[in-house]
Amino acid sequence: MHELELSKAFTLIEPGPVVLVTTHDGKHDNIMTISWTMVMDFTPVFAITTGEWNHSFAALQKNRECVIAIPTVDLLDKVVGIGTCSGADTDKFARFALTPVQARLVRPPLIKECLANIECKVIDIVEKHNIVVLEGVAAYIDSARQETRTVHAVGDGTFIVDGRKIDRKKMMASRLPPGI
Repeated sequence: MHELELSKAFTLIEPGPVVLVTTHDGKHDNIMTISWTMVMDFTPVFAITTGEWNHSFAALQKNRECVIAIPTVDLLDKVVGIGTCSGADTDKFARFALTPVQARLVRPPLIKECLANIECKVIDIVEKHNIVVLEGVAAYIDSARQETRTVHAVGDGTFIVDGRKIDRKKMMASRLPPGI
């Protein structure tokens, strides 16, 4: 083994999948790309890392709701494009030809082209670490979608695409919540 620059260590455990987060600021819908996500438990509690550098952050702080939309590999160029422009001067739904769908319990829209969408309420913001803790209040999946592979950011501009699934449910049964 050889030593890795400590500043690059995060690329070894960068979480995933890369998600799109929709917000609404009272006038406009917006989308931001987030690669720093975390599942908090077997409950529908999640965390994302973002802050004032993202235009959508003010809407998250003020309105305390969003949608986590999970794109697939066929949307990767749109996902990267969304992450490299600002909602302050760009209608990202129009620019990237994405379809907003009315959510049931929050104002920000679902994204029709995504594999799954989770409506969320902000339950905490840990300012010291720019962590936004979200509680899922509704979830949807497009089971008819042909492409289901998600992408994971390495953190250096490259991505890893999901591969084959390996089933170990029987081995883990004692550790999984009922119904999983």
